[in-house]
Amino acid sequence: MGKKQHSKDQLYLTNSESSAQVGRKQSNFHIPYKTLPFDCCAISFRPFETPMCTADGVVFDLLNIVPYLKKFRRHPVTGAPLAATDLIRLQFHKNGDGKYHCPVTFKVFNQHTHIVAVRQTGNVYAYDAVRELNIKAKCMRDLLDDTPFARADVITIQDPSDGSAREIERFSHVKEDLSAAAVRKDDNVRHSDATSRVMSQLTKGAPSSSAAASSSAAPKASSSSAAAPSSSAAPPK
Repeated sequence: MGKKQHSKDQLYLTNSESSAQVGRKQSNFHIPYKTLPFDCCAISFRPFETPMCTADGVVFDLLNIVPYLKKFRRHPVTGAPLAATDLIRLQFHKNGDGKYHCPVTFKVFNQHTHIVAVRQTGNVYAYDAVRELNIKAKCMRDLLDDTPFARADVITIQDPSDGSAREIERFSHVKEDLSAAAVRKDDNVRHSDATSRVMSQLTKGAPSSSAAASSSAAPKASSSSAAAPSSSAAPPK
């Protein structure tokens, strides 16, 4: 008793359910959830490492969205035209336990949290903090770095009262059976080159210290190696 009802309460789709609901044959990739978790890429359905989002709040991992846009030039979820320069780099914050949380209220994020980001900075907050300290207080400045922004610049990452936008079976790339692995396999440009170009357009500031150190170290190494034979050469007789 109750065993048949269990399948209706599960948080993920089985292969048979996903094929039936999406209306297509066996997919090239498994759909692990009905609704995408806030901390997962909307292409791979895996936890993101370098989160990027669109103006409508859909989050992708940089290493997945770059090759997808190079190949299809459209939004993986809505199917609308999309360019890499339209992406916004998100700044998620973690607590001491490694959990994503609001850097102002320290509220740990979960599937029930209303999560938003500020377009200009990419800083991610619980909506409660922005509502109380920005909107109601009529002080539209980023709560961490004081960058000014408008009400329209608040991007909803997750709204627990409306999960329809995060239903995976509705995603454009799912309906068309386009997996992240297939995109990467067909991509003729190295990921390192592609992501570097995108990041240089999306972020401001100097290159990372590690990159600068490696580039500056190379000439020194070559010059020292070239100078070694002359210093060790025997004097003429």
